[in-house]
Amino acid sequence: MSIGTGLAIANSGLAAIEQQLSVVSQNVANANTAGYSAETSSLTATSAQGIGTGVISGPATQVVNTSMQAQLNASVGNQSFQQTTATVLASIDQVMGTPGQGNDLNSLLGSVQSAFSTLLTDPSNVVQQSAVVTAAQNLTGQINAIAGAIGSAAQTASSGVAAGITSLNTSLAQVGTLNNQIISLAQQGKSTADLKNQRDALVQGIASLTGAKSIAQPSGAITLYTPSGQQLPTNGTLRFSASGNPAVITLGSQTVTSEFTAGSIGAGLQLTGNTLPQLQAGLDSFSQSLANGFATAGLSLFTNSASAIPPSASGFSNVITVNPSVVSNPALIINGTPNNSNTNNAAGYTGVIENVLNTALGGSTNSLAAQATNFTASEAAVSSNAQTASTAANALTSALTTQASTSSGVSIDQQMGMLVTLQNAYAANAKVVTIAQQMWAAEEAMIT
Repeated sequence: MSIGTGLAIANSGLAAIEQQLSVVSQNVANANTAGYSAETSSLTATSAQGIGTGVISGPATQVVNTSMQAQLNASVGNQSFQQTTATVLASIDQVMGTPGQGNDLNSLLGSVQSAFSTLLTDPSNVVQQSAVVTAAQNLTGQINAIAGAIGSAAQTASSGVAAGITSLNTSLAQVGTLNNQIISLAQQGKSTADLKNQRDALVQGIASLTGAKSIAQPSGAITLYTPSGQQLPTNGTLRFSASGNPAVITLGSQTVTSEFTAGSIGAGLQLTGNTLPQLQAGLDSFSQSLANGFATAGLSLFTNSASAIPPSASGFSNVITVNPSVVSNPALIINGTPNNSNTNNAAGYTGVIENVLNTALGGSTNSLAAQATNFTASEAAVSSNAQTASTAANALTSALTTQASTSSGVSIDQQMGMLVTLQNAYAANAKVVTIAQQMWAAEEAMIT
């Protein structure tokens, strides 16, 4: 073997080591980057006519467990769905009151009943009449607060979907750009690992929004699908409209709302299209029963601001109040509304009060107390289930993240060991170059 051949082989080793060092540096720099898969570059011996000519370092590739990555992305989508649901419902929990503490629907309804029972013993007592009005106002105030919280939650969820679609379009367009760049580099035989790591981070973000899964293509590109099988566009053409009921997501002229069932977008759609409307309907139904029950007993104590009971329960909980006529004239509590129950205006008349206690506030299975209990229990169950599911999803995602990091992430110890190996290899190859140069110098000196 000639000195020149030895020098060429050593130089190829130095070049390969330089590329290996670049890969290690990239790995170490991204050791704490979420979702980053370690990169590696393989070494291949070269030869000509059976004689070794050195070594080449191949393009950097990802060390990625695709199965684990898919599981993690699916878990991220579910985690985002459950966490979004739990967070939105928690805002309603904050105004529901605490059973037994006097600030929940049942307790406040009980306070109304107690005020009427006290008034029954002395119907003409002005202070007790005012106490009934105050108790009723506390109840309607709580109904209004809960309805307001449900409305605010719906707005928050809807805004989240709108923001999610905007973010999704941006990420999808970036994936499309990276797809094109990866295809181009792959055709040139160059490394696509860095671009794929960037794309993987985007895909995980898309999974958080939609629960999407990716399918690798032979060209190096990927296609993305929702869990229900809807292919997502990589040109950012999804549109969201919250003006309709329910809200609508379109892809071109096609309505694809039903295809989004996971991720934060899926959670927002579920909340605005199902969960929150059901809670609102339950509260409206209770409000309507409350108003009708008292009206049937001869006292329209609960109405809207126009002293009327609307024919439809829809939205009534937002505007229910104590009848302004009763607020201005509490004596109507014993006279009835319209003022025809106590025709003689007897100070000790108890007919209306007894009707209220026996019918409106009666103890049947369909009573107002039962409805209040059912609504409170329903809201608590929905929220509790969401919190439990969110906790479980967080734990699963955390475990899968750890596993993914172990199988595909960067091991600092491993990279440091690689650095030592590369350092020794560099020193050895550099020594070969030095000796080759010395031998050349000696050979030239002999010739001259």
